[in-house]
Amino acid sequence: MSGSNNGVVSTSEQRSPGSCSRRAFLGGVGAVGLAGAAGCVGSGRESGVDGDDGDGDTGPVTILAAGSLQNALANGLEPTLDVPVRIESHGSATVARLIDEGKRDPDIVSVADTALFDEPLSPPWYSTFTSNAVVIAYNPETEGGKRLANAGKERWYEPLVNGDVRLGRTDPDHDPLGYRALFVLELASRYYDGASNLGGKILKRNQIYPETALISGFETGAIDAAIAYRSMAVERDYEYVALPDRIDLSEPAHEEEWYSTVSYSLPTGHEIAGGPISYGSTVRRTSDAALSVFAAQSTGTYLDDHGFVRREGFPTYDGNVPQRVKRTTDRAKESQSPSRQNGRLADRSSAVADRGPV
Repeated sequence: MSGSNNGVVSTSEQRSPGSCSRRAFLGGVGAVGLAGAAGCVGSGRESGVDGDDGDGDTGPVTILAAGSLQNALANGLEPTLDVPVRIESHGSATVARLIDEGKRDPDIVSVADTALFDEPLSPPWYSTFTSNAVVIAYNPETEGGKRLANAGKERWYEPLVNGDVRLGRTDPDHDPLGYRALFVLELASRYYDGASNLGGKILKRNQIYPETALISGFETGAIDAAIAYRSMAVERDYEYVALPDRIDLSEPAHEEEWYSTVSYSLPTGHEIAGGPISYGSTVRRTSDAALSVFAAQSTGTYLDDHGFVRREGFPTYDGNVPQRVKRTTDRAKESQSPSRQNGRLADRSSAVADRGPV
């Protein structure tokens, strides 16, 4: 991995050509994280029935998405589209609740954990289109951030246990990053010798921030570090401590032996088991416009620019996927430049080489 010693990564060194800093964007990002247009995401179509063909409908394609996708969708995907979109971002558990309770009715829903498609959303089909890794992002300009940098990949938890770092995280009841932070600390307690009960020693209630505003806490000086997705650090040019892949939830090979041994119960009673990070999406109205946006979201190289992981074979599908959806997505994949795609994947593989395959 390019970067400094001890597993610490400088994201400015690993970004793909053509990507740019998103720090300036942070000042305009609120806790809810609207992009593309103001207002709540309902349907941009007149049709209100899931699966209806809305080819004759007008209005923007509406996307209700995970907070960690916010910058990538607004700054990476949207500028490449030929149709207007309206994007609203929340923690994925909140996204699922808003739809389940009938408070939102988007054309496309994209969440950071496909387990939420098992319950409560239960769509007839969905795609898995990208992945991520949990890291400890930090501000290298603060004393707490410097302590994390010095601790590195093998001792990052020590300054957190000692209270020498102001830590931010998200609410496990509202988004997958929140409960994945708990998974990481529990797995780290087993992985490192002499590091028992890290969650009990590190976690405090006042550390919780909305997912869409977590890393912006660096800008305000509220926090020194955050348990975050690697994509969140990459797209904002912040350094981070890369964790071993038995901990960071990035490697499918560790699902059975490591990741699946931890779990979290949501307030609804739904128990989420640990697993490799999997972002999922589904189209709730199969109009031409919605399908074109879905295909671009699922296959676009903007995901590489924003620090996400696109494995070979993505997107994959679960459930009864309409052939029209597959055809549209396959055409979008074929339209990607092979040379550009291979170059991006090579850059990403090189950037994470010290953690093993992702």
